[in-house]
Amino acid sequence: QVQLVESGGGLVQAGGSLRLSCAASRRTFSTYAMGWFRQAPGKEREFVASITWAGITTDYADSVKGRFTISRDNAKNTGYLQMNALKPEDTAVYYCAAKPGGTTYRQHDYAYWGQGTQVTVSS
Repeated sequence: QVQLVESGGGLVQAGGSLRLSCAASRRTFSTYAMGWFRQAPGKEREFVASITWAGITTDYADSVKGRFTISRDNAKNTGYLQMNALKPEDTAVYYCAAKPGGTTYRQHDYAYWGQGTQVTVSS
């Protein structure tokens, strides 16, 4: 069992930046793929980014490519999502998730989820 806790959300103006963190409770996190997802009001939760356990391969939704960067520090059992050039349409609750094995954009494949952190981008 891995518990995930997100932090770093908040209110930011359009064009600003935020860095989300995802702290894991166990060292086994270092062997898990990690993903970030988001859910805007009235919308389904969607894929944002993913990273392999070693941090070598990353993948991004088209809507965030070039603006967001996913990374991880396995020595700290922590993953990150650096978000730059934020837009009002990025407003959502952001969730981190982890799974054994390889990465995927399919949220149902992720076994462990955090509680989410709110990101609000004002225009």
